Amino acid sequence: MRVYLDHNATAPLRPEARAAMVAAMDVAGNPSSVHAEGRAAKGLIERARGQIAAAFGAEGADIIFTSGATESAALALEGRGLSGAGIEHDAVRAWISEDLTASCDGLVTVPDPVCATLQMANSETGVVQDLPDGLAVTDATQAFGKLPVAFNWSGATMALISAHKLGGPKGIGALVIKRGTDLAARIKGGGQEMGRRSGTENVIGIAGFGAAAEASARDLADGVWERVEKLRNILESALATGTSQTIFVGKAEKRLPNTACFATPGWKGETQVMQMDLAGFAVSAGSACSSGKVRASQVLTAMGYEAETAMGALRVSLGPDSQENEILRFAEAWLKQEKKFRAWQA
Repeated sequence: MRVYLDHNATAPLRPEARAAMVAAMDVAGNPSSVHAEGRAAKGLIERARGQIAAAFGAEGADIIFTSGATESAALALEGRGLSGAGIEHDAVRAWISEDLTASCDGLVTVPDPVCATLQMANSETGVVQDLPDGLAVTDATQAFGKLPVAFNWSGATMALISAHKLGGPKGIGALVIKRGTDLAARIKGGGQEMGRRSGTENVIGIAGFGAAAEASARDLADGVWERVEKLRNILESALATGTSQTIFVGKAEKRLPNTACFATPGWKGETQVMQMDLAGFAVSAGSACSSGKVRASQVLTAMGYEAETAMGALRVSLGPDSQENEILRFAEAWLKQEKKFRAWQA
Protein backbone atom coordinates (compact mmCIF):
# COMPACT_ATOMS: atom_id res chain seq x y z
CA MET A 1 0.00 0.00 0.00
CA ARG A 2 1.16 3.53 -0.82
CA VAL A 3 1.86 5.89 2.08
CA TYR A 4 1.43 9.62 1.46
CA LEU A 5 3.94 11.71 3.42
CA ASP A 6 3.95 14.92 1.38
CA HIS A 7 1.18 16.97 3.00
CA ASN A 8 3.14 20.22 2.78
CA ALA A 9 3.04 19.92 -1.01
CA THR A 10 -0.70 19.35 -0.98
CA ALA A 11 -3.07 17.79 1.52
CA PRO A 12 -5.67 15.22 0.44
CA LEU A 13 -9.12 16.73 -0.13
CA ARG A 14 -11.18 16.71 3.04
CA PRO A 15 -14.63 15.09 2.81
CA GLU A 16 -16.17 18.31 4.13
CA ALA A 17 -14.61 20.24 1.25
CA ARG A 18 -15.74 17.68 -1.29
CA ALA A 19 -19.32 17.82 -0.01
CA ALA A 20 -19.36 21.63 -0.09
CA MET A 21 -18.02 21.67 -3.64
CA VAL A 22 -20.56 19.12 -4.89
CA ALA A 23 -23.38 21.18 -3.37
CA ALA A 24 -21.99 24.37 -4.95
CA MET A 25 -22.04 22.77 -8.39
CA ASP A 26 -25.85 22.87 -8.30
CA VAL A 27 -25.94 26.65 -7.74
CA ALA A 28 -26.32 28.10 -11.21
CA GLY A 29 -26.16 31.85 -10.67
CA ASN A 30 -23.33 34.29 -11.26
CA PRO A 31 -22.44 35.80 -7.87
CA SER A 32 -22.50 39.31 -9.40
CA SER A 33 -26.12 38.90 -10.56
CA VAL A 34 -28.86 40.47 -8.43
CA HIS A 35 -31.53 37.80 -9.00
CA ALA A 36 -32.19 34.93 -6.60
CA GLU A 37 -29.81 32.54 -8.33
CA GLY A 38 -27.00 35.09 -8.26
CA ARG A 39 -27.68 35.88 -4.61
CA ALA A 40 -27.46 32.16 -3.81
CA ALA A 41 -24.01 31.96 -5.41
CA LYS A 42 -22.94 35.13 -3.62
CA GLY A 43 -24.18 33.62 -0.37
CA LEU A 44 -21.85 30.64 -0.78
CA ILE A 45 -18.89 32.99 -1.23
CA GLU A 46 -19.76 35.06 1.81
CA ARG A 47 -20.33 31.95 3.91
CA ALA A 48 -16.84 30.70 2.97
CA ARG A 49 -15.36 34.12 3.67
CA GLY A 50 -16.82 33.92 7.16
CA GLN A 51 -15.58 30.37 7.71
CA ILE A 52 -12.04 31.36 6.72
CA ALA A 53 -12.12 34.52 8.83
CA ALA A 54 -13.18 32.51 11.88
CA ALA A 55 -10.57 29.78 11.34
CA PHE A 56 -7.75 32.26 10.64
CA GLY A 57 -8.65 34.74 13.36
CA ALA A 58 -9.28 37.41 10.74
CA GLU A 59 -12.67 38.80 11.71
CA GLY A 60 -12.93 42.36 10.46
CA ALA A 61 -10.21 41.88 7.84
CA ASP A 62 -10.74 41.83 4.09
CA ILE A 63 -10.40 38.38 2.51
CA ILE A 64 -9.72 38.60 -1.22
CA PHE A 65 -10.10 35.31 -3.09
CA THR A 66 -7.42 34.53 -5.68
CA SER A 67 -6.29 31.53 -7.72
CA GLY A 68 -3.81 30.57 -5.00
CA ALA A 69 -1.05 31.83 -2.74
CA THR A 70 1.19 32.57 -5.75
CA GLU A 71 -1.31 35.08 -7.12
CA SER A 72 -1.85 36.43 -3.61
CA ALA A 73 1.90 37.00 -3.32
CA ALA A 74 1.96 38.91 -6.61
CA LEU A 75 -1.02 41.04 -5.55
CA ALA A 76 0.55 41.85 -2.19
CA LEU A 77 4.20 42.27 -3.21
CA GLU A 78 4.53 43.51 -6.78
CA GLY A 79 6.13 46.92 -6.98
CA ARG A 80 6.51 47.37 -3.23
CA GLY A 81 10.25 46.73 -2.98
CA LEU A 82 10.03 44.75 0.25
CA SER A 83 12.93 42.96 1.89
CA GLY A 84 12.99 39.27 2.72
CA ALA A 85 15.26 36.26 3.19
CA GLY A 86 16.31 33.44 0.89
CA ILE A 87 14.24 30.92 2.87
CA GLU A 88 10.98 32.34 1.47
CA HIS A 89 8.94 30.38 -1.07
CA ASP A 90 9.79 31.08 -4.72
CA ALA A 91 6.40 32.81 -5.16
CA VAL A 92 7.50 35.38 -2.57
CA ARG A 93 11.17 35.55 -3.55
CA ALA A 94 10.16 36.59 -7.07
CA TRP A 95 9.00 39.98 -5.73
CA ILE A 96 11.46 40.87 -2.94
CA SER A 97 15.04 41.93 -2.35
CA GLU A 98 16.85 39.20 -0.42
CA ASP A 99 18.39 41.59 2.07
CA LEU A 100 17.61 39.63 5.23
CA THR A 101 19.70 36.75 6.56
CA ALA A 102 18.54 33.44 8.01
CA SER A 103 20.47 31.75 10.80
CA CYS A 104 21.62 28.14 10.58
CA ASP A 105 18.43 27.27 12.48
CA GLY A 106 16.27 29.05 9.91
CA LEU A 107 15.33 32.09 11.99
CA VAL A 108 15.24 35.59 10.49
CA THR A 109 15.65 38.96 12.24
CA VAL A 110 13.68 41.80 10.66
CA PRO A 111 15.09 45.29 11.42
CA ASP A 112 12.30 47.19 9.62
CA PRO A 113 9.05 45.18 9.59
CA VAL A 114 7.08 47.80 7.65
CA CYS A 115 9.35 47.21 4.66
CA ALA A 116 9.63 43.43 4.91
CA THR A 117 7.95 40.10 4.40
CA LEU A 118 8.49 37.03 6.60
CA GLN A 119 6.85 33.61 6.41
CA MET A 120 5.02 32.21 9.43
CA ALA A 121 6.45 28.73 8.87
CA ASN A 122 8.82 27.26 6.32
CA SER A 123 7.47 24.63 3.95
CA GLU A 124 10.73 22.64 3.84
CA THR A 125 12.10 22.81 7.38
CA GLY A 126 8.87 23.57 9.25
CA VAL A 127 10.67 26.25 11.29
CA VAL A 128 8.20 28.77 12.75
CA GLN A 129 9.10 32.46 12.87
CA ASP A 130 8.31 35.02 15.56
CA LEU A 131 6.60 37.72 13.52
CA PRO A 132 7.42 41.32 14.42
CA ASP A 133 4.61 43.83 14.87
CA GLY A 134 3.93 45.97 11.82
CA LEU A 135 5.19 43.38 9.31
CA ALA A 136 4.07 44.28 5.80
CA VAL A 137 3.31 40.76 4.52
CA THR A 138 3.49 37.23 5.89
CA ASP A 139 3.18 33.95 4.03
CA ALA A 140 0.85 31.91 6.24
CA THR A 141 0.32 29.15 3.67
CA GLN A 142 1.90 26.36 5.71
CA ALA A 143 0.96 27.61 9.19
CA PHE A 144 -2.78 28.05 8.53
CA GLY A 145 -4.57 24.89 9.59
CA LYS A 146 -1.58 23.34 11.37
CA LEU A 147 -0.90 25.95 14.05
CA PRO A 148 -3.28 28.00 16.23
CA VAL A 149 -2.59 31.32 14.51
CA ALA A 150 -4.71 34.47 14.38
CA PHE A 151 -4.19 37.07 11.69
CA ASN A 152 -5.55 39.84 13.91
CA TRP A 153 -2.84 39.12 16.47
CA SER A 154 -0.01 38.33 14.05
CA GLY A 155 1.18 41.90 13.66
CA ALA A 156 1.06 41.59 9.86
CA THR A 157 -0.78 43.90 7.49
CA MET A 158 -1.35 41.20 4.85
CA ALA A 159 -1.19 37.40 4.78
CA LEU A 160 -1.11 34.79 2.00
CA ILE A 161 -3.14 31.59 2.41
CA SER A 162 -4.02 28.63 0.19
CA ALA A 163 -6.80 26.03 0.27
CA HIS A 164 -4.97 22.89 -0.84
CA LYS A 165 -2.46 23.02 2.02
CA LEU A 166 -5.24 22.35 4.55
CA GLY A 167 -7.41 19.88 2.66
CA GLY A 168 -9.26 22.21 0.32
CA PRO A 169 -9.18 22.16 -3.49
CA LYS A 170 -6.22 23.23 -5.59
CA GLY A 171 -6.40 26.49 -7.51
CA ILE A 172 -7.98 28.68 -4.85
CA GLY A 173 -6.34 30.91 -2.25
CA ALA A 174 -6.74 34.28 -0.63
CA LEU A 175 -5.00 37.44 0.42
CA VAL A 176 -6.03 38.58 3.89
CA ILE A 177 -5.70 42.33 4.43
CA LYS A 178 -6.17 44.61 7.40
CA ARG A 179 -9.27 46.63 6.63
CA GLY A 180 -8.43 50.09 5.37
CA THR A 181 -5.13 49.05 3.78
CA ASP A 182 -4.57 50.63 0.37
CA LEU A 183 -3.99 47.98 -2.30
CA ALA A 184 -4.41 48.39 -6.05
CA ALA A 185 -5.86 45.60 -8.21
CA ARG A 186 -3.58 43.70 -10.56
CA ILE A 187 -6.46 42.06 -12.45
CA LYS A 188 -8.90 44.77 -13.51
CA GLY A 189 -12.35 44.43 -14.98
CA GLY A 190 -15.70 44.02 -13.26
CA GLY A 191 -14.47 45.02 -9.83
CA GLN A 192 -15.17 41.79 -7.99
CA GLU A 193 -13.58 41.06 -4.59
CA MET A 194 -13.97 44.61 -3.33
CA GLY A 195 -12.37 45.97 -6.49
CA ARG A 196 -9.07 44.24 -5.82
CA ARG A 197 -9.36 41.13 -8.00
CA SER A 198 -11.74 41.23 -10.96
CA GLY A 199 -13.21 38.15 -12.62
CA THR A 200 -16.12 35.87 -11.84
CA GLU A 201 -15.32 34.12 -8.58
CA ASN A 202 -14.53 30.41 -8.42
CA VAL A 203 -17.64 29.62 -6.38
CA ILE A 204 -17.01 25.88 -6.23
CA GLY A 205 -13.41 26.25 -5.11
CA ILE A 206 -14.29 28.96 -2.60
CA ALA A 207 -16.99 26.78 -1.05
CA GLY A 208 -14.46 23.96 -0.67
CA PHE A 209 -11.91 26.36 0.83
CA GLY A 210 -14.37 27.55 3.45
CA ALA A 211 -15.37 24.03 4.46
CA ALA A 212 -11.75 22.91 4.68
CA ALA A 213 -10.84 25.91 6.85
CA GLU A 214 -13.70 25.17 9.22
CA ALA A 215 -12.70 21.49 9.45
CA SER A 216 -9.05 22.40 10.07
CA ALA A 217 -10.08 24.59 12.99
CA ARG A 218 -11.90 21.62 14.52
CA ASP A 219 -8.79 19.48 14.12
CA LEU A 220 -6.72 22.07 15.98
CA ALA A 221 -9.26 22.26 18.79
CA ASP A 222 -9.40 18.45 19.04
CA GLY A 223 -5.61 18.09 19.40
CA VAL A 224 -5.13 16.26 16.09
CA TRP A 225 -1.83 18.00 15.32
CA GLU A 226 -0.46 17.21 18.77
CA ARG A 227 -0.82 13.54 17.87
CA VAL A 228 0.85 14.18 14.53
CA GLU A 229 3.76 15.91 16.27
CA LYS A 230 4.32 12.81 18.41
CA LEU A 231 4.48 10.72 15.23
CA ARG A 232 6.99 13.14 13.71
CA ASN A 233 9.16 12.80 16.80
CA ILE A 234 8.93 9.00 16.63
CA LEU A 235 10.07 9.16 13.00
CA GLU A 236 13.06 11.37 13.76
CA SER A 237 14.06 9.20 16.70
CA ALA A 238 13.91 6.05 14.59
CA LEU A 239 16.01 7.63 11.85
CA ALA A 240 18.56 9.08 14.27
CA THR A 241 19.01 5.70 15.91
CA GLY A 242 19.99 4.13 12.60
CA THR A 243 22.26 6.82 11.14
CA SER A 244 25.00 9.05 12.49
CA GLN A 245 25.78 11.37 9.58
CA THR A 246 22.31 12.70 8.75
CA ILE A 247 21.51 16.25 9.89
CA PHE A 248 18.04 17.07 11.23
CA VAL A 249 17.37 20.65 10.15
CA GLY A 250 15.80 23.13 12.56
CA LYS A 251 15.19 20.48 15.21
CA ALA A 252 16.13 22.82 18.06
CA GLU A 253 13.52 25.41 17.02
CA LYS A 254 9.74 25.52 17.09
CA ARG A 255 8.47 23.78 13.96
CA LEU A 256 5.29 22.77 12.24
CA PRO A 257 4.05 19.67 14.06
CA ASN A 258 4.09 17.52 10.94
CA THR A 259 7.39 18.40 9.29
CA ALA A 260 10.75 16.62 9.38
CA CYS A 261 13.61 17.85 7.20
CA PHE A 262 16.86 15.91 7.22
CA ALA A 263 19.92 16.07 5.01
CA THR A 264 22.52 13.46 4.22
CA PRO A 265 25.63 15.02 2.63
CA GLY A 266 26.45 13.45 -0.73
CA TRP A 267 23.14 11.56 -1.14
CA LYS A 268 20.99 13.60 -3.51
CA GLY A 269 17.50 14.37 -2.32
CA GLU A 270 16.03 13.57 -5.74
CA THR A 271 17.61 10.11 -5.57
CA GLN A 272 16.10 9.55 -2.14
CA VAL A 273 12.66 10.65 -3.39
CA MET A 274 12.80 8.15 -6.24
CA GLN A 275 14.00 5.33 -4.00
CA MET A 276 11.24 6.00 -1.49
CA ASP A 277 8.69 6.26 -4.28
CA LEU A 278 9.65 2.80 -5.51
CA ALA A 279 9.32 1.57 -1.93
CA GLY A 280 5.76 2.96 -1.76
CA PHE A 281 6.26 6.30 0.02
CA ALA A 282 5.50 9.78 -1.32
CA VAL A 283 7.96 12.34 0.07
CA SER A 284 9.77 15.32 -1.42
CA ALA A 285 13.16 16.97 -1.70
CA GLY A 286 11.76 20.40 -0.90
CA SER A 287 8.98 22.70 -2.03
CA ALA A 288 6.78 21.03 -4.65
CA CYS A 289 7.12 24.13 -6.84
CA SER A 290 10.87 23.55 -7.13
CA SER A 291 10.98 19.74 -6.98
CA GLY A 292 12.21 17.98 -10.08
CA LYS A 293 14.96 20.56 -10.51
CA VAL A 294 18.33 18.99 -9.71
CA ARG A 295 19.74 21.68 -7.47
CA ALA A 296 20.58 22.32 -3.85
CA SER A 297 17.73 23.34 -1.58
CA GLN A 298 17.45 27.13 -1.77
CA VAL A 299 16.18 27.16 1.82
CA LEU A 300 19.13 25.21 3.26
CA THR A 301 21.57 27.21 1.14
CA ALA A 302 20.13 30.43 2.57
CA MET A 303 20.57 28.95 6.05
CA GLY A 304 24.28 28.56 5.38
CA TYR A 305 24.53 24.84 4.61
CA GLU A 306 27.13 23.73 2.09
CA ALA A 307 25.92 22.61 -1.33
CA GLU A 308 26.68 18.93 -0.68
CA THR A 309 24.39 19.00 2.36
CA ALA A 310 21.72 21.18 0.76
CA MET A 311 21.57 18.77 -2.19
CA GLY A 312 20.90 15.89 0.21
CA ALA A 313 17.79 17.27 1.90
CA LEU A 314 14.59 15.25 2.21
CA ARG A 315 11.26 16.48 3.59
CA VAL A 316 8.67 14.23 5.20
CA SER A 317 5.39 15.96 6.03
CA LEU A 318 2.68 14.04 7.86
CA GLY A 319 -1.08 14.55 7.97
CA PRO A 320 -4.01 13.96 10.32
CA ASP A 321 -4.47 10.42 8.98
CA SER A 322 -0.81 9.36 9.31
CA GLN A 323 -0.29 6.24 11.42
CA GLU A 324 2.62 5.05 13.54
CA ASN A 325 3.04 1.79 11.62
CA GLU A 326 3.40 3.81 8.39
CA ILE A 327 6.03 6.04 9.97
CA LEU A 328 8.05 3.08 11.20
CA ARG A 329 7.78 1.34 7.81
CA PHE A 330 9.13 4.48 6.16
CA ALA A 331 12.02 4.69 8.63
CA GLU A 332 12.90 1.06 7.94
CA ALA A 333 12.80 1.56 4.16
CA TRP A 334 14.84 4.77 4.30
CA LEU A 335 17.48 3.30 6.60
CA LYS A 336 17.81 0.32 4.26
CA GLN A 337 18.63 2.68 1.39
CA GLU A 338 20.90 4.78 3.61
CA LYS A 339 22.90 1.66 4.45
CA LYS A 340 23.33 0.94 0.73
CA PHE A 341 24.47 4.53 0.16
CA ARG A 342 27.10 4.18 2.89
CA ALA A 343 28.32 0.90 1.40
CA TRP A 344 28.57 2.53 -2.04
CA GLN A 345 30.57 5.41 -0.53
CA ALA A 346 33.05 3.11 1.21
